[in-house]
Amino acid sequence: MTRMVTSLSALILSIVLLVSGNAFLMTLLGIRLSIEQIPPDVIGWVLVCYSIGFVLGTLYVHRIIGRVGHIRAFAALAALAAVVSLMYPMAVSTVFWAVLRVLSGFAVASVLVVIESWFSSRATNANRGALFAVYQIVFYLSAASGQLLVNVGDPANFMPFSLAAILLTLALVPLSLTRMEAPAIEQVSRLSFFVLARESFTGVAGALICGILIGGFYALGPVYATLTGLDVARTSTFMASAIVAAMILAWPLGRLCDRFDRRRVMFWVALTGAAAAGAVGLLGALNLWLLTLLVGVFTGLSATVYPIAVAITNDRMESSRIVSASATLLLSYGVGSVIGPIVLAELIGVVGPRGLFLGDAIVLILLAVITSYRISHTEDVAVADQEHFVPAMPESSPVLTELDPRNEDFHQSPEAYTMAQEAEQAR
Repeated sequence: MTRMVTSLSALILSIVLLVSGNAFLMTLLGIRLSIEQIPPDVIGWVLVCYSIGFVLGTLYVHRIIGRVGHIRAFAALAALAAVVSLMYPMAVSTVFWAVLRVLSGFAVASVLVVIESWFSSRATNANRGALFAVYQIVFYLSAASGQLLVNVGDPANFMPFSLAAILLTLALVPLSLTRMEAPAIEQVSRLSFFVLARESFTGVAGALICGILIGGFYALGPVYATLTGLDVARTSTFMASAIVAAMILAWPLGRLCDRFDRRRVMFWVALTGAAAAGAVGLLGALNLWLLTLLVGVFTGLSATVYPIAVAITNDRMESSRIVSASATLLLSYGVGSVIGPIVLAELIGVVGPRGLFLGDAIVLILLAVITSYRISHTEDVAVADQEHFVPAMPESSPVLTELDPRNEDFHQSPEAYTMAQEAEQAR
């Protein structure tokens, strides 16, 4: 395990720099737009453009890589993300920033495709489960750390944007200097939404709703915190705690999903998350510790909706269709992350900051109703026949789904095969 992580140290360092810089920038933008007194509904439209760009990036980056190769594509797109971050403070215009968010989302998604392809290329049947877990832990910890960087400077001036650009630029260095051979990237096929919904409506609905919840929170969480009177330091802690909670709750809920029927777990997750979101909406920021706890429960449970949706879907799929189904679920999540900030920002504009969490509570109740209906009208998969639960990540590209340990059709690359042979000989 140690040798494997060491061999991927350049990749891991690039991920840390990229994810922390991007997470820092996302929170910074929400705070800055609130400082500029931009209406919440307009903020939602501006920030949702990142999700639009992200979806487009996962769909079309393969064409760029096919033309110029991995290293050049990575360098160009990481540089684009850094340049965009420097352009925000040049003109605080909602239209200008919306365009920049599309470019940023496209660049970050494309870079993640390249990085995750390298990760996948180093995976063998023996280590891909561990690689999958390492990637998730590094990703979540980097995202949480990025939130804390908001404290380093005043969001109203140029310096924090420069720091974000520095982190995104430094992400170029480790991977650009690596001696690892560039992996082959193939376009991941997707199942039709309608075909997948017929086989697992709960899975598609869960992925879509998770996108609404998490996309809305990442975009509008800093706006909520600012509108309720939290200063920059408390806002950064508020956002970081929510991300850490998502990482922590993934594992115990995974155990529950392996021991009980997953649709019933989804039902109770939705109801409990709705209760937590409703409590935040009603109580507001009366007590920072209570607010942080309730938001942590809400985001932690909301983040598990996606991997539960993937597990429910995979239980009804042949192993050869798991990657295609997962890619469609990722796209469903992406569509939800476009819808979420727009709708929830409108609610904030109508009822105030509490509209963010009251809207989340309504969406989670809708998920509970959908799940309950499907439980009563379709047959369950026996617990003994369920695939092992894997805490899948929605904030990734379709390439990472190939690492899913449930994918029995996984074929390791020649480089990974050589690496595995060397490790075997070393023993």
